[in-house]
Amino acid sequence: MSQFKINILSFEQIKELPGSWEKSDLVNLLNAMDYDNPAEIKDSELKEMCMMSLTDYEPEEAAKIVLDYTIAGRLTEGQIENLSHEILTEKLWEEYPELPLHPDLYRSTQLLYDAFNGKFPRAEAVQFTIEINGDVTIFEENPEAPIVRLLAAGMSDRSLIHRLFSDQLAGDLFAEAKDILWQLKKVSGGENSVTYEIVSSAYWLDEIKYADSYDAESHADAVPNEEE
Repeated sequence: MSQFKINILSFEQIKELPGSWEKSDLVNLLNAMDYDNPAEIKDSELKEMCMMSLTDYEPEEAAKIVLDYTIAGRLTEGQIENLSHEILTEKLWEEYPELPLHPDLYRSTQLLYDAFNGKFPRAEAVQFTIEINGDVTIFEENPEAPIVRLLAAGMSDRSLIHRLFSDQLAGDLFAEAKDILWQLKKVSGGENSVTYEIVSSAYWLDEIKYADSYDAESHADAVPNEEE
């Protein structure tokens, strides 16, 4: 167990995940809707054209098209069909039991929300920068688990992470941490300090905006014994 000093350097709420709808994504989605020559559309007009094309369909049909693109191959056709109805009313990026799908369910909902002027749930995410001071060697491999443990220490015991993952926070394995941190980018690092930019769901980490600066302990996950 190591001791750290944590500083939250910036915090903002965002609607769209950075890099979530690149040009290639929008072209592929237009192709899925049989749009003629989407590659010829100006880059600045691609997203607007994609959203207009989605509104040519009923909301459930549009949702199916988007989900077929974002999570194809990871769920069955029947499961995607069910989600195309549930996504109209449910915050699937929070409620769906398979955490690895949450970022794609989020970006799907966000695009549909914009296209259909709010007929889908409003998507809320957070983006913040965290400076960690101390023995930063524990972040060199698989940094997500020790980082989430530090973030949890900056939130109340009533927070969702404490309530759902108390065993993982205290224990030797926190596999879910990689799915809680949707995007993790190392901004800078030195011998005793490292700064990360983090994107996640407001569902998990909105409360960290109240933390500002604090001291906390953390530890890395145990390394499995290869002989076992």
